[in-house]
Amino acid sequence: MTKTFLIALLVTLSLQTTAQTSQWKNLFNGKDLSGWKQLNGKAKYSISKGEIIGTTVLNEPNSFLATKEQYGDFILEFEFKVDSTMNSGVQFRSESMQEYQNGKVHGYQYEIDPSKRKWSAGIYDESRRDWLYPLDLNPAAKAAFHQLKWNKARIECIGTNIRTWLNDMPAAHVVDAMTMKGFIALQVHSINNKADEGRIIHWRNLRIQTTHLKPAAYNNIFVVNLIPNTISDAEKRNGVSLLWDGKTTNGWRGAYKEKFPQKGWEIKDSILSVRPSAGAEAANGGDIVTTKQYTAFICQFDFKLTEGANSGVKYFVTENENTEGSAIGLEYQILDDAKHPDAKLGVVGNRTLASLYDLIPSLREPRARRPIGEWNRGMIVVYPDNRVEHWLNGWKVLEYQRGAPYFLALVARSKFEKWPNFGMALQGHILLQDHGNAVSFRSIKIQELN
Repeated sequence: MTKTFLIALLVTLSLQTTAQTSQWKNLFNGKDLSGWKQLNGKAKYSISKGEIIGTTVLNEPNSFLATKEQYGDFILEFEFKVDSTMNSGVQFRSESMQEYQNGKVHGYQYEIDPSKRKWSAGIYDESRRDWLYPLDLNPAAKAAFHQLKWNKARIECIGTNIRTWLNDMPAAHVVDAMTMKGFIALQVHSINNKADEGRIIHWRNLRIQTTHLKPAAYNNIFVVNLIPNTISDAEKRNGVSLLWDGKTTNGWRGAYKEKFPQKGWEIKDSILSVRPSAGAEAANGGDIVTTKQYTAFICQFDFKLTEGANSGVKYFVTENENTEGSAIGLEYQILDDAKHPDAKLGVVGNRTLASLYDLIPSLREPRARRPIGEWNRGMIVVYPDNRVEHWLNGWKVLEYQRGAPYFLALVARSKFEKWPNFGMALQGHILLQDHGNAVSFRSIKIQELN
């Protein structure tokens, strides 16, 4: 076998391998809408110069031009250009079934958002769970969107990992298993204002890979993991770990105690719950705290309320006060605002759900609130410079800075004014409150920040 022949053979094999690993398929033939069907609203879809053009129609619901084929694992790329006020999106792993809201399209959406909030490439759950990954979780990606110009989008769905890019910048990363297969659809948003009639959005160069998929290298953007009590590989790279292992009481003890309470708390089906009790709080199991203390961190937790329930997640708990009842600390309030009287106490709603208890009210964003009995996603972020954020179901609902003059003034006017340097400890425990009401927790995670 000659050297020339060997070289030719290697080149041929290399070309075959390249072809196998880059099998892109066009979703749009550039001429007609073969392979697509329109769902829900009656917005206009047309073709011009190899582009699909969506045009708004007054008083029509959200409209979707959907692929007839369904896709599970894939890499999708496309380009889009939008009017300056035209909110839109691209659905993926989405469904339309008569038994679900009379065929309403629902599922994951790659957001196209030219508004001032700049959430393009965030992940929205259309007609289902609302925002999964708003770009407030990755502010650097907001600058990637080009107003009135062509933008390049990329979506990777491989297993439970859902990732997006905008103009080659990593934008969002969600881990979820709710829907593993579905159609892809181009959205024209509903409008109710005559001035918005005739707004257009352009799509072109829609192509997809479904075989020999190779995910992009991991980056360090924040990951939203919706699979209970799990840590994904990307989260591990970011330094995220389970604060509660989903099985035991390891890493936790009773507040002011050496061991975990023998009553009042229950671990069942990977859920940590406060058992309801009648009478005084002293008869309960009592608050529980982490055995470790934390300084700057991201603490994530899922919680579920029962009707009329009251609880909280406290941080910078030092146990120095040796109070009777609940230990003292800054508190992310967990409350049934409609049925518990505490919601009407305090000042301007500063004892309502996700508020900094008795100090700062949370944003009253209706879309951030779930019905009683459904799981909620809470998050507390404490930065090294003492900035703090409260999040609820993907929405940032509160932010403040420990030690700022307004913070100290609020403390001086609150029930905490009698404790010197309240909320200003350099480090402290994280606490789950037993208020005698049935409340459940899961997916409690921590990421320490430097």
